[in-house]
Amino acid sequence: MRIKKLRGHNRIWKDIEAWKNENLKLDIESLKSSQRDHTKIWVSPYCDYNMLNSEYPQPKGKTRQKILNGLIEIYTEWKKQLDALHEPYYLKIWLIDPYFANSQVVCAIGDFLHFYDGTFFKPDQEYSNQVEPQIKSLPAGFNWECRLDEMHLSSTDLGKPEDYYDEEDYLTEKRAFEKRLKKPHRKMISKSEDGEVTEYYSFKVGHAWLGSKD
Repeated sequence: MRIKKLRGHNRIWKDIEAWKNENLKLDIESLKSSQRDHTKIWVSPYCDYNMLNSEYPQPKGKTRQKILNGLIEIYTEWKKQLDALHEPYYLKIWLIDPYFANSQVVCAIGDFLHFYDGTFFKPDQEYSNQVEPQIKSLPAGFNWECRLDEMHLSSTDLGKPEDYYDEEDYLTEKRAFEKRLKKPHRKMISKSEDGEVTEYYSFKVGHAWLGSKD
């Protein structure tokens, strides 16, 4: 994967400020209707889709700090508005490492209060203790919880030979699939009512640090 060079940092910083300002106000009426909301980092080029075999680097230095400050400001303003509802709510900053551009602020109320509880896998306490020193590098004033950011596959993803253009395409995809399964992963098995068994594979790609304030 080729990493593209970034230019025009002043423009990016202005876009970060605009993105932050546009997301400070939570649409309460929309939230009451959908019972959940979020804001991703909608700042080019980090939100751009790349069709070629290349990608932009993750935010670093001053750019990363500006985005982080934006997430914290959005969280702070959303918290004020959610407190005014006088009802339980879910509100957290999701800091994704190393794919920081995937970080976001997420909230939920009502029937979706616990909707995001299972979004990320919670590692055992021994693993959490091993990575706990990283918390020192995260913004102060928040309670940070360690979760795993994972890529997911299932035994049905490969499909059948007849789903491909020809046998060569199928065999190429099959080899890639089997190679992926040789890497460390978690496996879960699900059985449907008609007895069909599906295996799910989860591969760690990084960490998700979930931050909130009391």
